[in-house]
Amino acid sequence: MEDRTAATIARPRILRLNAGDNVAVALQPIPAGCALPELGITARQEIPQGHKIALRPIPEGSPILKFDVVIGYAGTDLQAGDWLHSHNIRFDAVEKDYAFARDYRPTRILPPDRRAVFQGIRRANGRVGTRNYIGLFVTVNCSATVARKIANHFDEERLQDWPHVDGVIPFIHESGCGMEMTGEPMDLLRRTLAGYVRHPNMAGAVVVSLGCERNDLMQFFRDHSLAEGKMLRSITMQHVGGTARAIAEGKEAVHQMLDRANEVRREPCSAEHITIGMQCGGSDGLSGLTANPALGAAADILIRNGGTAILSETPEIFGVEQLLTRRARSEEVGRKLVDRMDWWLDHTRGRDTQINGNVSPGNNAGGLANVLEKSLGGAKKGGTTGLMQVYRYAEPVDEKGLVFMDTPGFDPVSATGQIAGGANLICFTTGRGSCFGSYPSPTIKLASNSAMFARMEEDMDVNCGRIADGTSTVEEMGEEIFRTILDIASGRQSKSEALGVGEDEFAPWPIGVTG
Repeated sequence: MEDRTAATIARPRILRLNAGDNVAVALQPIPAGCALPELGITARQEIPQGHKIALRPIPEGSPILKFDVVIGYAGTDLQAGDWLHSHNIRFDAVEKDYAFARDYRPTRILPPDRRAVFQGIRRANGRVGTRNYIGLFVTVNCSATVARKIANHFDEERLQDWPHVDGVIPFIHESGCGMEMTGEPMDLLRRTLAGYVRHPNMAGAVVVSLGCERNDLMQFFRDHSLAEGKMLRSITMQHVGGTARAIAEGKEAVHQMLDRANEVRREPCSAEHITIGMQCGGSDGLSGLTANPALGAAADILIRNGGTAILSETPEIFGVEQLLTRRARSEEVGRKLVDRMDWWLDHTRGRDTQINGNVSPGNNAGGLANVLEKSLGGAKKGGTTGLMQVYRYAEPVDEKGLVFMDTPGFDPVSATGQIAGGANLICFTTGRGSCFGSYPSPTIKLASNSAMFARMEEDMDVNCGRIADGTSTVEEMGEEIFRTILDIASGRQSKSEALGVGEDEFAPWPIGVTG
């Protein structure tokens, strides 16, 4: 009779990421007692998928190395075959060598006639969109209901006469009053709103105000050189006579925009006009091995085609920011990133936040011991090209190539900043199964493991778990993601679009809001 003990069951796949590592990652669950002769060890405890196993004895206080980068320190004496996780990996400060611009190499950009092409929407100002929306915006939450009722009036049935308009979307936020009238909080809110109003995926916009809020409508327009016209209108509730009249005027304003918005036609455009915002959420231990590096490979391809990729989520690169400063095109660019990191460290000092070591319960269950390990995987989204510029939240991105935008790690807030900066697509990696979506820029979901992809296929666009399964390489998945980017930029719906997800995910960063 065949012996079916744990030690002789078909061996699970396990991956050592660098010759200098003292841990390996389980690509499949490893039962306790399972022999791993290729590594010369036996699992001393059960190792869940995405979690780590010690490859050799590690004395207490010694660094834990993954990708030959320190992700923490042994909290006790560890034996070969031990399960390593937050219970025995100590989070502590890591010495960093920023080595500004030391590893920067200019990227070879393909000549214009060899660049990939997608079917885009050319705007009069020369920018190119991937979608064609009319937006309802509010200066303050007090006008949110009016904006939402105007937008909801233009449902799928009413828009049938304008087939080239993708929708009428409300962009509602929770601030605009009870805050400073000047300074960074107001500047940040206004530049976020202005970035959306001017976005190449927006054919027209109506801005609704109450009339007495601190985010004054006229001052907002002056600060960002916005001028009313046929495709940009404003409505002040207190001036027009209240809620019902504001809704009626808003409906009429949108009606007047629809014919012109419907005149657009898609045409061949160079991939240099694609800007992706890169996000990861609900990460697991495989995210940094499959979906994130695959997205990094796709970003490299896009950049070689003249496009732009925005890396963000500043607290989630903490501990590995030196990997980016070394690739910065100049010391000035590298120091901008360090300055933003220093701001975060000061802002969160003494608080129970991710940058101080604690990842979310879902991240932890998926195999990430602390923010250092999460950051190491998250930075893989940035690919291999030079870091060309660093931007503050929602600033217009005017540099090609890989850039960094300072944002929180919370996905809706981070993606909102990227879209305000000009991202006309969002690429979102997930291991636990995030259901995020966004307007006016569609979100492409990249699953890190095949089990989750199969379970949540209605939400996931690409299964990067094939890398862990051994049926695809990072490079092959990067090519597939790039093709998906071109297809969805050309008008094919992403899974989140088909589900109608994204209207409520508009979330400007409420930094510094006070009563």
